[in-house]
Amino acid sequence: MKRLKYYLLSMKPTSETYEEMYEGKMYETFMDKDPIVHNHAMYWDGEIGYEVTKSNRLELSKPTVTIHIPMKQLKLEETGVAELDYIFRSFIPYIRNLNEGNDNRKRTDRENGHYYIYEPNNKVLVRNVISAKMVPQKYYRLLGRNTIEPVDGLRDRGLSTYAPGKSYIIQPEDEIKGIPAYQCVSIMIQVQLPVGKHKKAVQMLTHDLPEAVNWFVCEFDGEGLKRATVLYEKQEAVRRWLKENDCCAFVADGSILPREKDGDSPLRGAVPFLSTPEDAAEVAGVRGMVFRKGVTVITGGGYSGKSTLLDALSAGVYNHVEGDGRELVITDASAMKISAEDGRCVRHVNLSPFIKWIPGGNPADFSTEHASGSTSQAANIMEAVSWGAGLLMIDEDKSATNFMIQDSVMKELIEKEPITPFVERVRELALGKGVSTVLVIGGSSEYLQAADRIYMMRDYRITQVTEAAKALQAGYGYTRKNGEVPHRGKLPEDRENAEGMEHPENEKRPKPADFFNNDEIDANYLSICPEDSATEVLKVSELGFLMFGEEQIDIRMLHDIASLAQLSAIAFLVRRLIEQLNPLGRFQRFSLPGAVSQQEVSETADMRPSGERGVPPRWICRKQEVERLLEEAGKEGLESVYSTFFTECGRWMDMPRKYEILAVLSRMRRTGG
Repeated sequence: MKRLKYYLLSMKPTSETYEEMYEGKMYETFMDKDPIVHNHAMYWDGEIGYEVTKSNRLELSKPTVTIHIPMKQLKLEETGVAELDYIFRSFIPYIRNLNEGNDNRKRTDRENGHYYIYEPNNKVLVRNVISAKMVPQKYYRLLGRNTIEPVDGLRDRGLSTYAPGKSYIIQPEDEIKGIPAYQCVSIMIQVQLPVGKHKKAVQMLTHDLPEAVNWFVCEFDGEGLKRATVLYEKQEAVRRWLKENDCCAFVADGSILPREKDGDSPLRGAVPFLSTPEDAAEVAGVRGMVFRKGVTVITGGGYSGKSTLLDALSAGVYNHVEGDGRELVITDASAMKISAEDGRCVRHVNLSPFIKWIPGGNPADFSTEHASGSTSQAANIMEAVSWGAGLLMIDEDKSATNFMIQDSVMKELIEKEPITPFVERVRELALGKGVSTVLVIGGSSEYLQAADRIYMMRDYRITQVTEAAKALQAGYGYTRKNGEVPHRGKLPEDRENAEGMEHPENEKRPKPADFFNNDEIDANYLSICPEDSATEVLKVSELGFLMFGEEQIDIRMLHDIASLAQLSAIAFLVRRLIEQLNPLGRFQRFSLPGAVSQQEVSETADMRPSGERGVPPRWICRKQEVERLLEEAGKEGLESVYSTFFTECGRWMDMPRKYEILAVLSRMRRTGG
């Protein structure tokens, strides 16, 4: 820390660049040759390293500080997602305490200084703010303010073979040169340094912060870590059980599903969940209710808790921390929440299972700049199925009515209806594609005969009413001559051959659907640069928008995005994907006199032999590319996709699922066609 103190105090009083701190220049001196310059912005307090980097290109007085704590100091041998999540949450109070002692309400953060730390929601996710990595330890002895010599034993092992007069940055791979590297827990924070007050900056960075970290290490709760690990292992055991037993969700007895106003904390005084006798099971030592694959309807009156249950099931694609109330609500990790999305862009989606014909268009290869509610919901379902979603969760309150249902009277009245309601396809999806559906329905009985199981919510208590509901429906839909109640939504071929079934004359039965959807796009269109510009534009708005180039994407109806930090990660991951798939895209967007525009090139590319003006199409499968991208980010770390160039994106990132990245890509208008 002496070196960092020297850099800060040697700055001019009016300086705000902090160049010396970010460079961390050190000089390895020799008697007979020029010194070697080491650029090493890692500052040490004992064995704990403090790595200082720029947060972005404009906020130079607000550095990112990554604290590298050797695992041995926390008495850890290995860490996974659950352990890292617990460690990070345990560290947050120490930063809060620093701010309580430092903040002055009469001054801004720039005047007074402030520590920033990400405060995550209750979901357990891979994050860039904490990781486990090998970190080279201090390899030098400080001789003066910024002059060094390698510690004993390292001078002869390669460090001093660098060329004199050049600069070097010490990397983890330098361990092969003899620098010892320890397995560390690396925690990321930001520090707003008080501008023009370098002595206070020294106090914050070299005294107060290390002191807080040392207290954290001394007081670390190993027993709490064990509890977090046991809970995570139990959650993963439930997920495995669901896969092995044809189930799509599990809700433990005693779970608290309603939320406080913050949307994250369990509601005080809420009714604990209690499973139905018909669906109760013990999974991984926990008693609760299993939701089996197929078609499930949840009904009930207003304010009965049916949408609350669906929201809990939707959140169950992620594991939650102890005390959340939903920590043992576990849902198929491939589940997606589906709704109507009036106005979304649709590109080359097969809507034929739900749309028979479109004026001037082809429902099997449909594109539009502004989809209607029913068309957008059909597109959302087709995309989800093509991306591998195994469970669809639908609330009628957020759906297009004419897409969900059409009763017999309206079918009789409307002679030429292009829409095949979802109720006519929901069982076909379950039986033919293995895609289950959970529906919250309160205003129509259309889905009762299509359902495998029907549940009633009353005052947040659930009961199974399958037989009673189907008996009530018997007099309103199909009836068998022998009095049995058929499943109205069986596969069309099953209904065709059902003996004894009386079909009302106005019933128009759909043919079996082809749910194949081509997920290919032309990579030549991918760019985050405005037209006639080579400068990338990437913005993340707290209001629910992403900006790529000059295109604004509305993601407010993507209900499965877990946090603003996850949205920031999606933005950077999409940028990395575009960078990989179309690296020269930014330079192809200039319009030169007499040249063919990029739009004209791509529109005619299929009809043009390779080698003519422009470029031929490069079709790529979005799903495959996103899966590859996430695999890379998992190996390299989520932080590897971050860039300091963009000033309107968050610094914190939560790892997303592939489905949310694909959903953002599918809403980009510049993907061909």
